[in-house]
Amino acid sequence: MTLADEKQAFGTRLKEALRKAHLQTNSPTWIAREFNLRYHGDPVTAPAIRKWLEGRALPSQDKLRVLAMWLEVTPQWLRFGGPERKENRSHALAKQDAADYAVDAAWAVRKLELLNESHQKMVLEMVRALLRLEGKQ
Repeated sequence: MTLADEKQAFGTRLKEALRKAHLQTNSPTWIAREFNLRYHGDPVTAPAIRKWLEGRALPSQDKLRVLAMWLEVTPQWLRFGGPERKENRSHALAKQDAADYAVDAAWAVRKLELLNESHQKMVLEMVRALLRLEGKQ
């Protein structure tokens, strides 16, 4: 199988996984926004997502792991195909590194900036409410 064939097959599996998860497959912008909320690295752009969906590019391994976790499929199936075995969601979460839950204020600010204004206000209200509960405001 050539690299071009692998990319095309990945795009097909990605669309299938999105469809099975009842998520939009026709909006790279929406997919990029949702992906970036889950990914701790540099944000992925809508054109990059479009390339994945069209089978013109493959994501890096760290992005593939986040996609697989989000879509509740194995990274192996998403990248290479074969029998589709969904991981038990709690099992997948248990395997995450503890670093995934570390507090990273810079990451949180970057992700907050990706949200529209009304969603930013909601997040800020939640933070204010939590601070009031802890008596820190």
